[in-house]
Amino acid sequence: MTAELDRDLAGFVELHREGAVLEIRMVKPKVNAICRRFSRAMERAALYLQHDPDLRVGILTSGSDRAFSAGLDFNEATAGAEDRGPGAEAGGFGGITTLWALKKPLIAAINAPAVGGGLELALACDILVMAEDTFLQLPELERGLLPDGGGLQRLPRRIPWHVATAMIWTGAPMTAAEALRWGLVHRTAPRAGLMDLARATAAQVARGAPLALQALKEALRVVDGLPDREAMTLRAETEGDLEQYRRMLASDDMIEGQRAFLEKRAPRWTGR
Repeated sequence: MTAELDRDLAGFVELHREGAVLEIRMVKPKVNAICRRFSRAMERAALYLQHDPDLRVGILTSGSDRAFSAGLDFNEATAGAEDRGPGAEAGGFGGITTLWALKKPLIAAINAPAVGGGLELALACDILVMAEDTFLQLPELERGLLPDGGGLQRLPRRIPWHVATAMIWTGAPMTAAEALRWGLVHRTAPRAGLMDLARATAAQVARGAPLALQALKEALRVVDGLPDREAMTLRAETEGDLEQYRRMLASDDMIEGQRAFLEKRAPRWTGR
């Protein structure tokens, strides 16, 4: 990580590398409210994950016990902050909600309440793990808004329609136990053990071939919402953003993975 990136992200995001895993920790005082500068910092952190060839998976979490993120920064939205520059150029609200360039998997470690846009940040991730004593909430209607940063788009695709839409209509919080029961989160853990769970999950994901990890994320996006018959026609030559899928099929790693299985040894990935 360069000194320049450190300076640019200071006060919003901290990055910590451990092998092939990058931890992206939101540290904006006091509750990681999402403003333009926060969104730009998040986008840069995610693109750093994407472009570093030695990194395979990211973990998104909060440095605060008060909130994973409390969502939109109302001070900026209502008072007109000094920063009039654009938000994230490609990543949209929060820097990652529309960051299609991010092909590497991202795990949300929800250590504290994820409210409004905070839940939308989590929904932009690929695997969600959650502290047992926290909750998720979309209270936008009570603020005169809609959760259009991914809440109304993604949540009804992750859990039953009427469960998701009732959550938006009422603004009622969803506990970790409920989120686990509905399949919104992969696993839960006591707050003190959440990062151990997230890191263990990241380590397991990182065992996959680098190009295969990115190809999976591409393919999941392409088939999302397609009827089964149409989704089953997916091939590397299918129109759309399947660059990593094509690279995977032509890679040395594809042969290496199969050869390692036959030889009963761990694969030696090169990312090529």
